[in-house]
Amino acid sequence: MMLKHISHRLPSSIVVQKHQEERLYWKQCQRLYTFQPIYQVSGRLMAIELLTAVFHPAAPSQRLSPEDYFAALDISQRLHIVQEQLELLIQWESKFVDGDLVASVNIDGPSLLAIQHHHQIRALIARLPWVRFELVEHHVLPQEEIVAQMPELGPLWLDDFGSGMANFSALTELKYDYIKLARELFVLLRKTEEGRHLFLMLLALINRYCKGVIVEGVETAEEWAQVQSSPAFAAQGYFFSRPVPFDQLTDLPLQLA
Repeated sequence: MMLKHISHRLPSSIVVQKHQEERLYWKQCQRLYTFQPIYQVSGRLMAIELLTAVFHPAAPSQRLSPEDYFAALDISQRLHIVQEQLELLIQWESKFVDGDLVASVNIDGPSLLAIQHHHQIRALIARLPWVRFELVEHHVLPQEEIVAQMPELGPLWLDDFGSGMANFSALTELKYDYIKLARELFVLLRKTEEGRHLFLMLLALINRYCKGVIVEGVETAEEWAQVQSSPAFAAQGYFFSRPVPFDQLTDLPLQLA
């Protein structure tokens, strides 16, 4: 937001007022939930990721940054949204159980830590063993001993490796089930022959620290073929599907043609 760049030049009373207006703006925003499928390199459906679209009632067709939205919320508000997301996923339990699928939900480190004191969310997580949390704020990783106190959390995923938020230090700070490789890094590496070779080496290295790598942002058949011929386990992106409403979950193919 522009406010953080100009606040040092404004009187404190105006800064406070603008902060209050900004917080009110974000508080008025509404959420829509969609999902995007994740397919194994074999073509079998592995999981879906729950995605949050944010808009303000004054401009319902204009999508806002989910990152800015969540950054403007306090922990209790973020936990309310996590509970809301889990309650939504419960409605589709049979799809995940019958299809042997999992659903991933994004969460930041502080919110994950705060769950240990939120009994309702912990009860929901215990009821949904097919839910996986993706850590999206990696400079505030939870301590391993604290996570160990919440066995109902299940295996954790690491989101956006290579985006600047998650780097090599994240690989050893906590044990992850699957690690997602950011599209930005994928695109960068596939530009040159040397980069494509490095891509294969990087995935082989990351595989040592988890069950498998999920490549994000696959948008073309060529990119999908490259992922399939690599040490990656799965992929996600517009090539398979753009974010779609949950009422289309029942039509999601379990196997790509």
